[in-house]
Amino acid sequence: MNNLQLKNKTALITGADSGIGKAIALLFAKEGANIAIIYHSDDEDAEKTQKEILAFGNGCIIMKGDINENDFCEKAGKEVVEKFGRIDILINNAGTQTPQDDISKLKEEDIRTTFNSNIIGMILLSKAVFPYLKGGSSVINTTSAVAYQGHEELLDYAATKGAIVSFTRSLALQSKPKGIRVNAVAPGPVATPLTKETFGEKEEDESKSPLQRNASTEEVAPSYLFLATEASAQITGQVLHPNGGIIVNG
Repeated sequence: MNNLQLKNKTALITGADSGIGKAIALLFAKEGANIAIIYHSDDEDAEKTQKEILAFGNGCIIMKGDINENDFCEKAGKEVVEKFGRIDILINNAGTQTPQDDISKLKEEDIRTTFNSNIIGMILLSKAVFPYLKGGSSVINTTSAVAYQGHEELLDYAATKGAIVSFTRSLALQSKPKGIRVNAVAPGPVATPLTKETFGEKEEDESKSPLQRNASTEEVAPSYLFLATEASAQITGQVLHPNGGIIVNG
């Protein structure tokens, strides 16, 4: 038990009621962290995840809300600190996507929802949480291989993921004097409830991966753990690519 990598740490994770976020939350809990989860709407999934985390003997709170609302972000940060006394790790993982194969058919509402969820909410929550972070803290953002490759059906989504890469690099530069590291993870095709909802049982991008299969969420989560620990002390402003062997630049 003394070898737990995140003992006495607190991690705030968005979109952790399912998918990659849940896998991260469970892995971090196994490594000793207290977990705070922000989720948007699925009460059942959030409560189930909370129970699984509590079973490890860790603290866990769940907070329902919209990270596109500045007041909610500030309230969430305060609630985590009131409960656990600290925030050591912020994982900006929440996101949404709406595929469309013709730009002329893109709906304004969908475009704004995608940007609000994927990048604007990320910036607002980071702004709200940053005052609680200190030297040794870590921010980890979820981007995607499509930020580098593009995607013929996910124009607005891919654009937000590219913005996340730039935001990560810029915040890392600003954070260096404070000893806070800011990095990102860019998964390739991953089997999640979101991709299943979007593309069906078989995400069509899997053929583009040299491994010829979607990753599981459990295979992606260790990249976040690495970036959250002192093992990655020399890494900031960077992106890890657990993508099955897809060659990308950056």
